[in-house]
Amino acid sequence: MYYCCGVTDKGVMPHNEDAMLINGSVMDSGSSEQMLKEPFLAAVSDGVSGERSGELASKMCLELLRDKGFTGGGDLEEKLLSVHHGLADYSESDPETHNMQATICGIAVDGEKRIFTFNVGDSRLYRYRGGRIKQISRDQSLVQLLIDEGAITTEERRTHVHRNIIFPVLGNVKSEPTIDIAELEGGMEYGDLLLLCTDGLSDYVSVLDMEEILEMPKNLKTRLHLLMDKALGNGSKDNITVIAVAYGE
Repeated sequence: MYYCCGVTDKGVMPHNEDAMLINGSVMDSGSSEQMLKEPFLAAVSDGVSGERSGELASKMCLELLRDKGFTGGGDLEEKLLSVHHGLADYSESDPETHNMQATICGIAVDGEKRIFTFNVGDSRLYRYRGGRIKQISRDQSLVQLLIDEGAITTEERRTHVHRNIIFPVLGNVKSEPTIDIAELEGGMEYGDLLLLCTDGLSDYVSVLDMEEILEMPKNLKTRLHLLMDKALGNGSKDNITVIAVAYGE
């Protein structure tokens, strides 16, 4: 069994362009707690800033993925490309939603307890194990490319002038996205947490702060709210969504 808890909030913004998917539930406000049996999906999505109807894009992105159904990892790329084309087709049919786009980052657990990770954009997946947190996903962004090339440091990411430039994501009418899919190396052990979040959290909460909060002797929902409070206290001006998946609780 898996225990899954998620929270999504507009933060200081007037509306929420984030959404979250936990099994069959797609939400763009509030929180959810569920005990899950495999197979299941969990994912976060962020409407791309500067594009039209970001709040519709993120929610529709996750609804389309949910409605495709999930039984195994073999056709995940095909399903995500179908979501991409569904968003692009919808946006081209209505001038009000033209070129609406969304990131996605999630996990898919199949009937054999294999865990597949998927990512498009700069939302993130972390694994918390033994008091330490490790980023599993790789940001599809210009600043990540600059970090990989050694042009800037990780510490310079948050304040870099091009920090909001990401590569083509789901729904982009001009370019196909690159979909990163992999089986999670090392899987999950008893006591592990997988943490999915949008950049409203990851850009404002350090790895050390994440570790400090996640090791607190509090229930998981409380710890997620503390992570959100930390992001807001550190000046987050974005929507915030975070999901935690625990194995064996």
